[in-house]
Amino acid sequence: MPSETLDDVDLRHVQLTCAPARTLSDDGSGGQCQTVVTRHGAITVAVAGNPTSDPVILSYHDLGLNHVTNFQAFFLYPEMRNIVNNFCILHVNAPGQEEGARTLPEGYEYPTLDELADTLTSVKNHFHLRSFIGFGVGLGANVLSRYATKYPNDVDALVLVNCSSTPAGWIEWGYQKLNIRHLRAGTMTTGTVEYLLWHHFGKVEECNQDLVSVYRQHFEKALNATNLGLLVDSYIRRNDLNIVRELDPNKKKDVRMIRCPVLNMTANLSPHIEDTVTFNGRLDPTLSTWMKIQDCGLVIDESPGKVVEAFRLFLQGQGYALHNRNSVGVGMGSRQSSLNTNTNANTNINANINNLIIDNNNDNNTTTTTTTAAANKDINITENPLNHPVA
Repeated sequence: MPSETLDDVDLRHVQLTCAPARTLSDDGSGGQCQTVVTRHGAITVAVAGNPTSDPVILSYHDLGLNHVTNFQAFFLYPEMRNIVNNFCILHVNAPGQEEGARTLPEGYEYPTLDELADTLTSVKNHFHLRSFIGFGVGLGANVLSRYATKYPNDVDALVLVNCSSTPAGWIEWGYQKLNIRHLRAGTMTTGTVEYLLWHHFGKVEECNQDLVSVYRQHFEKALNATNLGLLVDSYIRRNDLNIVRELDPNKKKDVRMIRCPVLNMTANLSPHIEDTVTFNGRLDPTLSTWMKIQDCGLVIDESPGKVVEAFRLFLQGQGYALHNRNSVGVGMGSRQSSLNTNTNANTNINANINNLIIDNNNDNNTTTTTTTAAANKDINITENPLNHPVA
């Protein structure tokens, strides 16, 4: 074959651009902050997204983080734009955990997790909310679960990451008490920083090291140690959620349970996998989906694309149409009245999401469905990963 002639090309006006360094600093995209007065003091709530939209997503952060450090990067992810543009987003900060928070006064009695859940009633009344979709991570997932249990009519659905439904174990309690002693003295020790990294990433050495370094610097330099110590103390004193899985329709109305659809998420490097499995075993299997995402620890930062896809399909399962705002049809923020809001989220996710394995375990019958692209086992969704649910 005759050789091809290659022409010389004169490249002009070529500029190299570097991706901005990952930062946990507030870039202003987290929304406008408002102060909400509650029975347990004032808290800061940031309003983002489409403030005129009726559907509301309410987020609650994890230990050592706030609405900026926990959710800013995730809600800025490009695939989240359609959700952000069509929903009003409320980011709730626990007392004293917001950016630049002053040290809480000496003698301040920090709220228990049940009381933190009750502060959401003040948020709901302040913003005149009818109901909301909860999005919580770690401590925030626990708080939102308590609220949904106590006020089932106020919560349309829950997306929970690394949620624990049980009290702190002796090892966690003992380790944290040592950390609290230093934190209340205003000291952020190396041991406390390592604990926080473990809490968020799990197997730190296998996670994204650039991201780990960013969080390490944040924990070492940017936290109000005294305020964090109060929050950690409240978290380790948590009581059991006392929710049960009741399958008898005639008995459901008389038991304490979460009655809204739940997307229960974790990562395979996370230290909280067993907590999420136990929690899932106490949920109504017709309303719950358990998801484990591979090759990450801090799932919403390390694998935001997979989380967004699952979140989008979960919302679709609750009756929210998934069209761009500029397209013809129902916007994502609109709910299709023809869809049953209590439809099992598994049905909708199973039919749409790619690259996943789905295991539906129902007593002695196990069915496995694999998509054509399932060789890439990045996401594992399970309706009930327990053979013997926890009552």
